[in-house]
Amino acid sequence: MTKEHLILPKGFRAAGAAAQIKPESAKKDVAIIYSTTPASAAAVFTTNKVKAAPLLVSREHLAAAPAPAVVANSGNANACTGEAGKQDAETMCAWAAEKLNIAPKDVLVASTGGIGQRLPMDRIRTGIEAACARLSEHGGMDAEQAIMTTDTVPKTETVEVESAGGAMRITGMCKGSGMIAPNMATMLAFVMTDAAIQPALLDQLLREAVDRSFNMITVDGDMSTNDFVALLANGAAEVPALDFGSPDCTAFSEALNGVCLSLAKQIARDGEGATKLVTISVRGARDFGEAKQVGMSVANSNLVKTALFGNDPNWGRILAAVGYSGADVAEERITLSIGELKIFERGRGLAFAKSEGIEVLRKPEVEIIIDLGQGKAETTVYTCDLSYDYVKINAEYTT
Repeated sequence: MTKEHLILPKGFRAAGAAAQIKPESAKKDVAIIYSTTPASAAAVFTTNKVKAAPLLVSREHLAAAPAPAVVANSGNANACTGEAGKQDAETMCAWAAEKLNIAPKDVLVASTGGIGQRLPMDRIRTGIEAACARLSEHGGMDAEQAIMTTDTVPKTETVEVESAGGAMRITGMCKGSGMIAPNMATMLAFVMTDAAIQPALLDQLLREAVDRSFNMITVDGDMSTNDFVALLANGAAEVPALDFGSPDCTAFSEALNGVCLSLAKQIARDGEGATKLVTISVRGARDFGEAKQVGMSVANSNLVKTALFGNDPNWGRILAAVGYSGADVAEERITLSIGELKIFERGRGLAFAKSEGIEVLRKPEVEIIIDLGQGKAETTVYTCDLSYDYVKINAEYTT
């Protein structure tokens, strides 16, 4: 896989088209993903109580039938648009279904962009028709580009899974750069596989992968109204259907987790205005919940993130975020390190040359290691620094 070409699983086609929904009229903004053979589908939706119309429609369609197709647009979120917005989302499904010769309920729909405006449906229809006409096994990158908003780079991943019955492929694409916080979801992600998986197992595998990947990232602590992760499986690899707990299912699950984690880290690395990917490894916790609570507290601290942008090894900000995380921690048991540079141990700061700390933080990837000294549980959270450009991008987002 390269960023110029994305290999799709067998039986999948994709395309992107420019419908002049985005301010930059030449950019692609309508995407279609389609399985030429029947496909099972699973999805995980944002937990935000304010949900955009496409999510409501997709959730209904997912409960009613298989979903071999996705239609998506960028440049307009179709959120907070009332019943009219829901009708627009249904219409998008109907238009795509007509061109694909399937039922509207077989289509999932997604939108991303500014909140509060009705979709320009005449342009949407033109974009859907153009994208459907261009569907191709080589159209993955076009579809990826069509869902991007403030993203600066495409975000894709594909892997091959070897099994006793043959090879299976998993391919994913996503968008996300700002308005990123955990608890599913804060971006759009579409994952495809040619493995054969029953819907109940597909749902379980997706939820497990999401918990280990997309729910472990944060850019700014803001949860979107629109976004979700969908997983489509069409069985076109002609490998026997996966059974829960089998060696082949375990191998597939590990590969799916890897694809989702790669996409999640790409989102964190491309956070709006970000200059570095930050990994926060929390160890020595009593349980996973405590580890995640501490990691997310540090990852969402604006003071920590701005210090990281300025290459300032200000460990006091990290320790403060650990302390107010809500976890029952003990200062005298905590050890902090930035990379291999230990800066705090069991209640006191350690002497180090500031130049050492600055040098460690200048790297494009930085790891903060927090050992709570209270147990054996651990986890890893991914975030980015907070720069001047983040403020500029979001201050001018609708103007």
